[in-house]
Amino acid sequence: MTRLTAPDPATLNEHQQRVYTAIAAGPRGQVRGPLAIWLNRPGLAEHAQALGQYCRYDSSLSTRLSELAILTMAVFWQAEFEWWAHKPIALKAGVSAHVIDALMTGDQSIPFEREDERVVYEFVNTLVNTRNVPQSLYDTAIAVLGQDNVVDLVGLAGYYTLISMTLNVFEVGLPPDARAELTVNYRKS
Repeated sequence: MTRLTAPDPATLNEHQQRVYTAIAAGPRGQVRGPLAIWLNRPGLAEHAQALGQYCRYDSSLSTRLSELAILTMAVFWQAEFEWWAHKPIALKAGVSAHVIDALMTGDQSIPFEREDERVVYEFVNTLVNTRNVPQSLYDTAIAVLGQDNVVDLVGLAGYYTLISMTLNVFEVGLPPDARAELTVNYRKS
């Protein structure tokens, strides 16, 4: 059970209704999870959803790389809702089931077949575990992904930290027909 419920769409104030409509009419098509929780503070919801729209739909990252980064964040934060929401999108975008299964179980020898995926995973995983990226990894990321993608990747990691914190603090659960899949938390101390 969630610690904080989303406002009832039938009782939204004017600001909440404006933000709700913008989210529902946008590429997401619905208001759920952390976006629904944020409606309790429509100013936060308004700006956070705009950042999320950029990170998810308008950044320089391909959907495949973006979704891999999102799943990496979901595993780090053990954010089941985020995993549940993005796993099917990642599969559709071309992230292999082998890579997704390895992420899900905490396998440290992920069978990447694409260099750009290996770099995205290593960059995001290193960033969240060490709170920085060493020069050699930064140089590799710039060479493989390009500067625009690296900037957008850092922004995506920051946004999905906010998403994951919201999910975890307010205990946003899975839909009744979904089951938890993340089996291990392999964050480094």
